[in-house]
Amino acid sequence: MGLEKYCIYIRKSRKDMEAEERGEGDTLARHEAALMDLAHKMGLHITAIYKEIVSGETIAARPVMQQLLNEIEQNVWSGVLVMEIERLARGDTIDQGIVAQAFKYSNTKIITPLKTYDPTNEYDEEYFEFGLFMSRREYKTINRRLQRGRIASVKEGKYVGNIPPYGYQRVKLAHDKGFTLSPDPQEAPIVQNIFNWYLYGIPSEDKSHIGISLIARRLNDLNIPTRRGGSWTGATVITILRNPVYAGYVKWNARPHIKHSVNGQITAYRPRASFDEMLLAQGMHPALIDIKTFESVQDMLKNNPQKSVPGKYIVKNPLAGLIICGSCGRKMVRRPYSNGQAPSIMCADPQCPNISSYLHLVEDHIIKSLNEVLQNILLDAEKTEVRNAKIKEKASLEKSLQSLNAQLEKNQAQFDALYDLVEQGIYDRQTFLMRSNKLHEKALELKNQIEKASAQLNNIIQTTEESQELIPKIQSILQAYETNKSAETKNALLKSVIERVIYVKNSKDDPAGFEITIYPKLSSVYFDNL
Repeated sequence: MGLEKYCIYIRKSRKDMEAEERGEGDTLARHEAALMDLAHKMGLHITAIYKEIVSGETIAARPVMQQLLNEIEQNVWSGVLVMEIERLARGDTIDQGIVAQAFKYSNTKIITPLKTYDPTNEYDEEYFEFGLFMSRREYKTINRRLQRGRIASVKEGKYVGNIPPYGYQRVKLAHDKGFTLSPDPQEAPIVQNIFNWYLYGIPSEDKSHIGISLIARRLNDLNIPTRRGGSWTGATVITILRNPVYAGYVKWNARPHIKHSVNGQITAYRPRASFDEMLLAQGMHPALIDIKTFESVQDMLKNNPQKSVPGKYIVKNPLAGLIICGSCGRKMVRRPYSNGQAPSIMCADPQCPNISSYLHLVEDHIIKSLNEVLQNILLDAEKTEVRNAKIKEKASLEKSLQSLNAQLEKNQAQFDALYDLVEQGIYDRQTFLMRSNKLHEKALELKNQIEKASAQLNNIIQTTEESQELIPKIQSILQAYETNKSAETKNALLKSVIERVIYVKNSKDDPAGFEITIYPKLSSVYFDNL
């Protein structure tokens, strides 16, 4: 028995309601019986039945369908049984596209009494897409109308975005369709300060100009949160400085969606358009800064462009890309000092409480851990009791796997009997689903136990084979690391055996008072307790 889960989706259409009024019987009951019979014949494990009794034209009006699509996107179901494709996508072309993509990208089958649509089968995909061909044409027509409507709204000065920019609130127009913006009393002064600091500086601190990074640092020092409650960065500051909405304008096509083909693969990106490329119109909303200030800021940004990353990045940190902050999850970076002090390793977020340490101390600790790994392997290879213990463990796991597989076969037999009990009237739908879910949960438990035991067995076999290979590999890495002076080469050596290192330090009192957790690419058994 496969452990794949299937569900049934039945929906009552307007035609079904009209038929019921004519006395043609309960549509949902007939469809449920037909699909249950289909599942029995195909040997499918049904664990849920979804019923939609509202006749909505769109997915937004169909809450059961929304739930089902959400589960499909999360790969909960291997397939959905439905009487016909149209039951999933009523005919609205936008909704059809949503449904088609959800099934396609999750590889979820659509099973009807006439045909099974497998998204991994190119012919099934073509057959399914052909059925939606005319709908897609209509969708494009509708989309063009929507685009024209939004462009017309922008030209009228309305705000067409769903999320207002920092400093504003999105408000419904009182006597017209659409939305505009209203200054946020808490955020608007912050936006004005950002523009003034960048352009004029802070006279009280004798600063005629503040750069983007210093503005972000100042906002963080003042404990001013971003819209999402995070820390300010240079990227968030410059996004505000470049947005013409603060000068009283609304925009369209500021981030055009561009697709192109690279080696046969379609990629999409959204570059920032220049002011000449986007549509700008005078907005209905009040400006937070005057146009002269905005233009002056843009001139300064042009004259002070952000430094570009060199084509060939020179690695100066042997731990580059390996150390992860245990507090915030960001990568730790090397911090050099101009006063001759040894470089440190620190979190990239200046607001992170994780305390920095000298880079060479962290590096020495990692090399020490690798030496301990080597000694563990050499010691295990010399111990007869270790080899005997592995032989006994291997035999025990093999016996356990035989028992678990026998239980899984019994579980399959019990599931096969469920449909017979339904047909005999012993089980109703609720009892069937309850028993089906319990059997499925038991099967999953058995499968997990089998996978765990198999992994343990494979690990014993693998570590036995790898132990002799690991000894010369680690020895060569340690020897090369000791004699090599290139940070780039050292970095490559460490990355060949280490996936990442989690770093935590809570006190400044002890220079070596940090904790690191190594996640190796080598067999984890040799890295325990390091």
